[in-house]
Amino acid sequence: MIVLGISGSLRQDSFNTKLLREVATELPDGIEFRLYDGLRDVPPYDEDIDLEPVPEPVGRLRRELAGADAVLFATPEYNFSIPGQLKNAIDWASRPAGAGALRFVPVAVIGSSTGAYGAVWAQAELRKVLGACGARVVEGDVTLGHAREAFATTAPLSDEHRAQARELLAELIGHAERRAAAA
Repeated sequence: MIVLGISGSLRQDSFNTKLLREVATELPDGIEFRLYDGLRDVPPYDEDIDLEPVPEPVGRLRRELAGADAVLFATPEYNFSIPGQLKNAIDWASRPAGAGALRFVPVAVIGSSTGAYGAVWAQAELRKVLGACGARVVEGDVTLGHAREAFATTAPLSDEHRAQARELLAELIGHAERRAAAA
């Protein structure tokens, strides 16, 4: 089974990418984690170029999503919502309408921020967008506030965060297993 991680941050030293990596350490044995690193390359969505062949970065995004059994998103919060580049990639992944790469795929959302609230509004917005695309959004979260301070330590996630991560990942994997069994 493959869980694809997608960070909504483009920063090289992104707290959300670090959070994905930390949470992935809580995956059970036998589950492969792959970190998608092509978000920066995805062009702005344009229906005029959403024709075969699509731009290569879009094709890669769609192939990686199609090859995953589940997707774990980590989002920062920009202006109380999700970053534009992440929303743009989801727009590409949602096409063609009704048959996009995210349709019926189990997804979960986590997030971190330098403020106290850990991107809770962005996580809610991202869940809404993913649900509208037809993804199967798993309930639960891992919310890491004060990320700069947390990642300055050797143990950025508390025991409570790790327990939340294990619970969320178990739910995500359970959805993916049920989807595979029904196929």
